[in-house]
Amino acid sequence: MNAKKLIEEAHKILGEYTLSSDNYSAGSVAAALLTSQGNLYTGINIDIACGIGFCAEHSAIAQMLKYRETQIEMIVAVSSDSIRPPCGRCRELMFQIDKKNIHTKVYLSEETYMTLNELLPNRWEPRLG
Repeated sequence: MNAKKLIEEAHKILGEYTLSSDNYSAGSVAAALLTSQGNLYTGINIDIACGIGFCAEHSAIAQMLKYRETQIEMIVAVSSDSIRPPCGRCRELMFQIDKKNIHTKVYLSEETYMTLNELLPNRWEPRLG
């Protein structure tokens, strides 16, 4: 799978989803990821009150974990008008799910990516001993 196809897969689930209030939204950002085993997982963001929503990347990663996979080969998040880089929380989540994800290709455009290592140079790691 290439970046263009990954972006297309994310765009397929992008859109507004009906929630309990007009002040809440879901689906304004969508993510697609490809695992090292070649499987595709997608997710949408949820933006609701009290900060209890989550990012599209979190949703896609949760779907991946349900299938007992942890290694992400490439990932992208999109909105209706752009490709979105992952926030710091998403970057840390990818790394903490599997340290091998430090090599994940994070697409910033159809042609450009950075590795998670480049996007997360000073990552948190627990101290041993």
